[in-house]
Amino acid sequence: MEIRFYNSLTRSIDRFEPYQGNVVKMYSCGPTVYDFAHIGNFRSFLAADLVRRLLEAVGYEVWHVMNITDVGHMTEDASADGTGEDKMQVAARRLKEDKKSGRAPEGCVANPDDPYQVAAYYRDAFLEDGKKLGLKVASEYPQRVPCATQYIPQMIRLIERLIQRGHAYVGGDGVVYFDVQSFPDYGKLSGNTLAKLDNLQEGASGRLDVRDQANKRHPADFMLWKPDPRHVMRWDSPWGAGYPGWHIECSPMAMELLQSDVIDIHTGGEDLIFPHHECEIAQSCCATGQSVFARFWLHTRFLMVEGRKMSKREGNFFTVRDVLTGKATGSEVHPAALRYELIRTQFAAQCNFTKKGLVDSANAVRKIVEFSDRIDSQRGAANTTVDTSHPVVNEFLSALADNLNISAALAVVHGWIGSRIEDAAEAAGVMQVIDSVLGVVQLTKSGSVAAQADEEDQEISLLCRLIDEARSRKDFSAADLHRKELTQRGYEVRSTAEGTVAKRKMA
Repeated sequence: MEIRFYNSLTRSIDRFEPYQGNVVKMYSCGPTVYDFAHIGNFRSFLAADLVRRLLEAVGYEVWHVMNITDVGHMTEDASADGTGEDKMQVAARRLKEDKKSGRAPEGCVANPDDPYQVAAYYRDAFLEDGKKLGLKVASEYPQRVPCATQYIPQMIRLIERLIQRGHAYVGGDGVVYFDVQSFPDYGKLSGNTLAKLDNLQEGASGRLDVRDQANKRHPADFMLWKPDPRHVMRWDSPWGAGYPGWHIECSPMAMELLQSDVIDIHTGGEDLIFPHHECEIAQSCCATGQSVFARFWLHTRFLMVEGRKMSKREGNFFTVRDVLTGKATGSEVHPAALRYELIRTQFAAQCNFTKKGLVDSANAVRKIVEFSDRIDSQRGAANTTVDTSHPVVNEFLSALADNLNISAALAVVHGWIGSRIEDAAEAAGVMQVIDSVLGVVQLTKSGSVAAQADEEDQEISLLCRLIDEARSRKDFSAADLHRKELTQRGYEVRSTAEGTVAKRKMA
């Protein structure tokens, strides 16, 4: 099956094939763990998850790495240097203030002055949110999470190599800078070429840091290492105790974890194209001598909320937790519904998150889950395995293979579940393949993600049975009381030929 993706590097839809054999090496820029991840972050993470699941469904072995940034990401990151404060320092100060005022979130770190505790707290929160939404890498990191602070020696070695090869230098301020003029292809990804940057007024558009420019050979040269004995997190280096620049982190992490100087796919949000990914390409190619670092760059467009840019100032800035608990919408939302809502728009198109859209997604998930439950009950012990040659599976995967055309793929799914099914066992096999990519049915059945604990399952079953018993003796008042309790607990109650059933509401 031919797979094509829009590649930000070539600005065209290109045919995808792995660099070597049947293994796809894929790297995703993960969160900076200084706060809870918001739904815009997770739109990007889930787009990468969808790419991975598609590739696995068609038979590729996918090595997928997502990093955790826990040092060096500054508050003013539009500048290639990154200026302002380290985001971990901002998080520590915020948590201290919240603890004093009593607003600290549940399970907050014991000592906000310890940046490692702060990072671990928000890292674990991200992984928890990721597991709830079916993010595969989140489930694969129960032990060792690839955090930037674990790869400082590799970063130092890469910087030393860049200096040896004439691509980096120590400025008059003691900071190690990358020499952008030593890399003629600088700007190929973003369009911010050196010629274009040279024509900008100093400081214009927030792209150039005009502070201490005398220490640089070119205003666009970016920081690789900064000696700073007072920084919140610091390590010894040949250039003094300090910390790495944000951009240098991903290159050695990707190369070591994926065991290659050239990777197949690099993903991230469109806000990372410049300067972060542009700088990644420059330092990686100059360190290895390769002409490319990542062959495909897949960037997810911004997420709007009710037609507006998401921001705390606008009051429409929502974390995953805000949505799932109902803080954002007024009612609890099932993780499967939120996952569906965040993946149902093609990654290279702008997505508008709305309450109505979330309700529509919940209804769509409900239909898929009910269909899956129905064919499971009809097939009994019968089990049929299908592959990509099955017409429904082929049509579904072919739609996704066409630049991740998720709307066409979902149209295939809903058209199929609305048709007459002759063979329940075969249909179950088809659904297994489809949901290995969509990942919504499994979220409603996985005990570790969305299903209620056994004790609650028993309570819900008991209430359903009490409704049926009350009806059988015509005690409709008692039946209504039991039904009300179920609805108050977030369940949708229905009468069927087999009796009363209750399912957790999606939204």
